[in-house]
Amino acid sequence: MSAFKPKAPGSGVSREGIVSYAYFDHNATTAVDNAVLDAMLPYFQKDYGNPSSRHGPGLAARRAVNQAREQVAASVGVQPGQVIFTSGGSEANNLFIQGTAGYLKPTQIVVSSVEHPCVMRAAQALARNSRGSWNLRQLAVDKLGCVDLADVDEAMLEHHSGLVSVMLANNETGVIQDVAGIAAKARAYGAWVHTDAVQAFGKIPVDFASLNVHALTLSGHKVHGPKGAAALIMDKRLLLKPLIYGGGHENGLRSGTENVPAIVGLGVACGLVKIRIAERTARISAMRAQLEQGLMGMGAVIFGLGASRLPNTCYFALPGIEGDTLVARLDKAGFAVASGAACSSVNPGRSHVLEAMGVDAALTRCAVRVSLGDENSPLQVENFLGALSRIAEELTRMNTVLI
Repeated sequence: MSAFKPKAPGSGVSREGIVSYAYFDHNATTAVDNAVLDAMLPYFQKDYGNPSSRHGPGLAARRAVNQAREQVAASVGVQPGQVIFTSGGSEANNLFIQGTAGYLKPTQIVVSSVEHPCVMRAAQALARNSRGSWNLRQLAVDKLGCVDLADVDEAMLEHHSGLVSVMLANNETGVIQDVAGIAAKARAYGAWVHTDAVQAFGKIPVDFASLNVHALTLSGHKVHGPKGAAALIMDKRLLLKPLIYGGGHENGLRSGTENVPAIVGLGVACGLVKIRIAERTARISAMRAQLEQGLMGMGAVIFGLGASRLPNTCYFALPGIEGDTLVARLDKAGFAVASGAACSSVNPGRSHVLEAMGVDAALTRCAVRVSLGDENSPLQVENFLGALSRIAEELTRMNTVLI
């Protein structure tokens, strides 16, 4: 298997005549690692058996799935039997919320006010469809985007809570939550606790036991694995009702013929996370520091600055310059960035995360997210800052003329 090779400094995907194109949107998705792709390829044509079949090809596919399960389990410090494969992080998060609620007496579900839509909307649907039997309580965050631990206590005292789900790291700001502390408070009241670790996994160490949760979600395509493969990691005492019924795959919790190539790729990607995370964190943290020093020199507001954040994520705004406009201009200049969360593009220009942090509505429209990755270089960051400065000056002049 060949190792992942970062592209040369300043290189990227050729696009519309651009000599180099730098991808700065790794919180949205990542390129499949060479080693991951090499491991996956045989299971498309050569070793294509159904893992539920009892003949040789089927047993070979089953062994591949089992190996992947072991790799995923080892990456977060659990037993293979605690891993349920799903089609993505959204499905895994819905499986926890809807599946666990199916076994509990209706009570309160608690989520943070900055959760990913696949948690927030699943919780809203649970409350709505139960016709008031399930109460939804959103936890407040401070101006940095950190969950208010005092509000966790209040939520537990206000109403008996059966489910609590708080993300480990925010996909927009990169702010890391004190999940272990939240879990300790929730467990004291008998609640089942889940964390969406999709953005955190691969960027910071993630250990299931240390987080003190009952369930955890991770996804392959955020860590140079394939899209369409993710996992819900479960405490063995947790009871779930499946969302998908059928042949009883994944111990009856997620029926459907296993996507063997994607599962194999997820397993390899998780194995690579353990090997590379220390070097990756140091290198990318240095580039983020370089980026933010340049941004502050331009007068940018950096959201979550001062909080513990993912080492690769910078969510900023240049006051008075629309984020969507900046994203489009930077794209033409050869840089892929985001104006918010890729999964929330149905509401462009709005961020429920920044609103929850109390950010002024006008400033939220200026938000731009840069999320660095393995193939980025200090030269690309330097070039980005230069392009951003030129574009910001042009847009400021245009705005002045219009006024």
